[in-house]
Amino acid sequence: MGAARNIKIKHYTKQVLTYLLVAGIITLAQGGPHVGWKATKKIFGTDKTANKRRSDTFRYLMRRGLIEWQRDGHDVAIKLTAEGKRVAGKYQIDELTLARPKKWDGKWRIVVFDIPNSSTFVRNVFRRKLKELGFYQLQKSIWVHPFECREEVALLREFLGATAKQIRFIEATKIERDDFLHKHFAV
Repeated sequence: MGAARNIKIKHYTKQVLTYLLVAGIITLAQGGPHVGWKATKKIFGTDKTANKRRSDTFRYLMRRGLIEWQRDGHDVAIKLTAEGKRVAGKYQIDELTLARPKKWDGKWRIVVFDIPNSSTFVRNVFRRKLKELGFYQLQKSIWVHPFECREEVALLREFLGATAKQIRFIEATKIERDDFLHKHFAV
């Protein structure tokens, strides 16, 4: 397989896995082989080569053990395997961003974590992702952000297999001497 074609398959792989993570399943109904493919039209397009891209991508995902096909009479369901869910979750975490509203609501979002030394990898990944998301490191394991991020922190916690005891989310209206945070975040 050529390098350019391989890159395209990996691009579509990411989109298909993310779609399956959200949707849960693609069903090819009894109405014909192209009925279920309509769901993937946004991913692969509708041009002449769309069917080839689609079949190459699904074959690639099957070979890697990321999806499985299940027959139910005339219907076929495409689902993520456990490994597929893990890879799709990684893609979801990689794409994670925080929206900046036009007006700050005056609340600080504080993430406090105490991840044991036996989980150094998890701690480093978590810290790196907080930095990517624009959090400010107030102390070694205390990070601050001015905008809503509860769901993103919960998603990270779940993906990394950490507990609510290890990673805590706090919302506060006042941090003593926070003028440097106001400057840092321009709020």
